[in-house]
Amino acid sequence: MIARGGPAGSDVITYLKAATGLKTIVLGGYGNVGARISRALAQRPVFELVVAGRDAQRAARLAGELPVGASHAHLDAGDPDLGQRLKALGAQLVIHAAGPFQPQGYGAALAAAAAGAHYIDLAHGRRFVCDFAASTGAAFRQANTMAITGAGAVPALSSAVIDALSAGWQQVRSIDLCIAPGQTAPRGAATLAAVLDDCGAPIQVWEQGQWRTRHGWAEPERVDFHRLPPRLGALCDISDLELLPQRYPGVRSVMFRAALEIGAAQWMLAAMSGLRRAGLLKSPARLAGLLHRAGKCLDRFGTALGGMVVRVEGVNAAGRLARHAWHITVGDNHGAELPCMPAILLAERIAGGTLSAPGAHAAMGWLSLPDFTPEFERWGMTTHIVHERSGDGA
Repeated sequence: MIARGGPAGSDVITYLKAATGLKTIVLGGYGNVGARISRALAQRPVFELVVAGRDAQRAARLAGELPVGASHAHLDAGDPDLGQRLKALGAQLVIHAAGPFQPQGYGAALAAAAAGAHYIDLAHGRRFVCDFAASTGAAFRQANTMAITGAGAVPALSSAVIDALSAGWQQVRSIDLCIAPGQTAPRGAATLAAVLDDCGAPIQVWEQGQWRTRHGWAEPERVDFHRLPPRLGALCDISDLELLPQRYPGVRSVMFRAALEIGAAQWMLAAMSGLRRAGLLKSPARLAGLLHRAGKCLDRFGTALGGMVVRVEGVNAAGRLARHAWHITVGDNHGAELPCMPAILLAERIAGGTLSAPGAHAAMGWLSLPDFTPEFERWGMTTHIVHERSGDGA
């Protein structure tokens, strides 16, 4: 029976879909990042939420804590029958938060396409994101649905910041990004394993207009922040290192660093990088469990304060060399909310019908920096844009 005031005839199905919300399945929906996305979507009536993952009990527990209407499902992102399972559940949007993504293939994305659903993930792994469109685009175009990869702090937020800082410029010449997590921020062994996998690994970096090989977590350098004390930051391999030179023609250098709060931890990773390059440590990622436990001992020396900085240098509209820096400061261990924001915002647009581009895409250019403002305010994050002195004194 249709509620009073509802439509009649051919509009009934459309009305019911709008009333119940977009059927959205969050894979890994109870994890460190997935749970944040699940809680956010559960507050928005445009979604009908399903918390899903390999651990049915954890999925059920979180779903039970959310507003009435949230449900749960036992789903494995690596299940060869995932597409059939998603279709049986009536999935209209799949958000893949069960990272890390570096060792994964595109099975979950292709399963979403097979089920006729849209797809969003939070991957930042270089090959996963950079090869995503070529590997999955045909399937999503055939399904007439949209897939977006990299809907996290990088490259979704980072590219939105660069676009804002360089608006109207004649040319972008250099881009320097750094993420600085708070020491006491929630972290998982899987995330640490992905970090350790970069230790000592060769990484192709765009420097001075050419590709050069550097090594992960080697040679820490000082990074200055607006409201954080200076930290040591070191190179990590992410998709931005390859995508940004393509997005900003003429850019001469692109760098991404991560800066831990405790300097001793940063130097330990640098040492492990050296050992791997010397052939004395073949697989740093194997130490993830041990170092995850040991890292908790350092929490007493750290804080819940983290942040991110994006520096862009180039030629402005007046033909002068300019250097702008965007800073965000995050307190109360809310740093894990940053990579959730793009996925949430993009999901809202898909649910609202304001975002539709069949095929597969990297998460660049779909959101602007002002789109993030309500989310920053929601979590008490402060941002600043600083016009720094450029290399020639301009």
